[in-house]
Amino acid sequence: MARSPFQWIWLPVFIVVILAVPILIFLPDSGRQIADASEFLPQRKEHVDHSALITGPFTTAQQVTARCLECHEDARDQVMHSSHWTWESEPVVVEGRDEPVVGGKKNLLNNFCIGITGNWKGCSSCHAGYGWEDQNFDFNNGDNIDCLACHEQTGTYVKGPAGIPVAAVDLVSVAQSVGYSSRANCGSCHFKGGGGDAVKHGDLDSSLYFPAPDVDVHMGKYDMVCADCHQTQDHQISGRSISVSLDNKNQIACTDCHDNQLHQDDRINQHTDTVACQTCHIPEVATRVATKTHWDWSKAGDPDREENIHEYLKIKGEFEYTANLRPTYLWYSGTAERYLLGDKINETAPTDMNLPKGSIDDPVAKIFPFKVHDAVQVFDTDYRYLLQPKTVGETGYWSTFDWDSALRQGSELAGLPYSGHYGFTETLMYWPQTHMVQPAANALQCRDCHNENAGDQAGRMDWQALGYPGDPIRWGGRGHGPQEVQP
Repeated sequence: MARSPFQWIWLPVFIVVILAVPILIFLPDSGRQIADASEFLPQRKEHVDHSALITGPFTTAQQVTARCLECHEDARDQVMHSSHWTWESEPVVVEGRDEPVVGGKKNLLNNFCIGITGNWKGCSSCHAGYGWEDQNFDFNNGDNIDCLACHEQTGTYVKGPAGIPVAAVDLVSVAQSVGYSSRANCGSCHFKGGGGDAVKHGDLDSSLYFPAPDVDVHMGKYDMVCADCHQTQDHQISGRSISVSLDNKNQIACTDCHDNQLHQDDRINQHTDTVACQTCHIPEVATRVATKTHWDWSKAGDPDREENIHEYLKIKGEFEYTANLRPTYLWYSGTAERYLLGDKINETAPTDMNLPKGSIDDPVAKIFPFKVHDAVQVFDTDYRYLLQPKTVGETGYWSTFDWDSALRQGSELAGLPYSGHYGFTETLMYWPQTHMVQPAANALQCRDCHNENAGDQAGRMDWQALGYPGDPIRWGGRGHGPQEVQP
């Protein structure tokens, strides 16, 4: 019997369906589709070869600066108004304070090397200037601006105490090499913050100099440099960290380039109101170099203990480092409750140095990944506040191992009374994780956070700590009923 032409149509349809099933089975469960980032890459200006423009000789670094400013006249004033020069922010009105507060590295304590007051000569090796060795440094003298730190391209430029280049630096060759800032320029300070590679941030370390795509997809796959995201105008570099900032001005975001609703699956797009891009796309940090997660100053000064840079140093105390660090997730609206010099410590729990602001009830806040660094640092047992020790120099703790002397000197310079009685207390510091973005295939999947079969605390998220009754799939998200996402 002859077959109808319509009956033959079912055969190819059946074949297509059979072939498609395995493909559908092995697709990522989110159905994510990331836009090609290459279209967003800035168009960089052509580099100008300076080898014929800068001839020298130079006997001081300041002479290099003077030569640069002959052509770049506006740079003097621009740099002198930048945070890389001032190390402080504009005054910010802070709730509960009578006067506006000036933040920045110059004025705030941390729970790593604690603070720069009294320690200028050691800390200022990363300052964008020359000669900051004490409280008398003149921030109005543009002759001491360091152009080379951000622009030399030889990789041989090394700064010593007070930001003075070491004697081995060939000032002519480094000056002739200047160009647009590279990862090496930024990384020479930012990858080594806190005294060593990967110490502070967790998502910034030497692996980003020449990263593979699975370390950082932007730098590894697209060869982006820091300034492609931290775009700069008149030497004002965009982007802030709550380690030193008191406001959320001049911030950058993933959505500066990427659409907020770029996933193919609408269920994933629903997350962008409450979940930061970084939460899914930075599942781990310190993937090549371990980062410091604990620092105990109370153990410093032991002459009999064997030293190991990742476990114990006599001058600094005891450490813990973690590789492949899974972040801690907190609500974050872009600012933090900042501990300021003279604030009382928390008597019942660790003192938060920069607790991120935000909650499930804050419509601006999103769930964001953080590295949490806990420390044991020195405080005044009578006044009940953290103290600023002098650590650097012949009379500093790193030379004398005398806490009382170091605290008397540091407190006097900081203008903070010291009772003469000290102890040690636990503190916490929070570092937003925004670098080391993974390729889309490595991003978190639904089941990494949602897994009803294993209970409400299963997966990465502590839902109750975030303010939910339990997993939002079952209990509902912020302002919504139970979600339709299925793990």
